[in-house]
Amino acid sequence: MFLYPLASLIPRVFLSLSGEKGDRGDRGLQGKYGKTGSVGARGHMGPKGQKGSVGPPGDRCKNHYAAFSVGRKKPLHSSDYYQTVVFDTEFVNLYGHFNMFTGRFYCYVPGIYFFSLNVHTWNQKETYLHIMRNAEEVVILYAQVSDRSIMQSQSLMLELQEQDEVWVRLFKGERENAIFSDEFDTYITFSGYLVKHASEP
Repeated sequence: MFLYPLASLIPRVFLSLSGEKGDRGDRGLQGKYGKTGSVGARGHMGPKGQKGSVGPPGDRCKNHYAAFSVGRKKPLHSSDYYQTVVFDTEFVNLYGHFNMFTGRFYCYVPGIYFFSLNVHTWNQKETYLHIMRNAEEVVILYAQVSDRSIMQSQSLMLELQEQDEVWVRLFKGERENAIFSDEFDTYITFSGYLVKHASEP
């Protein structure tokens, strides 16, 4: 008969006793960032914000205009020197760009202009004038000697720079010429207006 040792027959009891809670340890190092996730769904529209303050006033809209139309009621005969045709009747003179004392249009608004000159010829005399830009003869208005007097006209377009001057000149006396008019009617007119400002495309 086999006999077990007595010690092996005695049950063993293990007791586990908890000690006091220790202090909190130091925070560990930050781990690596994970992969970027997919874009989430769009959220709901938030509430309407408050009305903002009024902004500063904008620049004033700039309009570009230039126009004149003048007439002459007095005849003019040639002399020993060139004569500027001066006008005595003002139909339109926007912003006073045409000077009635000098007989010249002064360009304050650069761009392309249209000009028109109309005169009444004098029978038995030539009619010989130029439309001038500064000191340059640009176009001529001419009528030969005739037994009949007629209305004669000339027109053109000019590109003007600021401070350019446009005027009408009667040729000097080596060619006897004249333009007719009287105090009852206006036979001589000179007109011009801005077609396109220089800054426009």
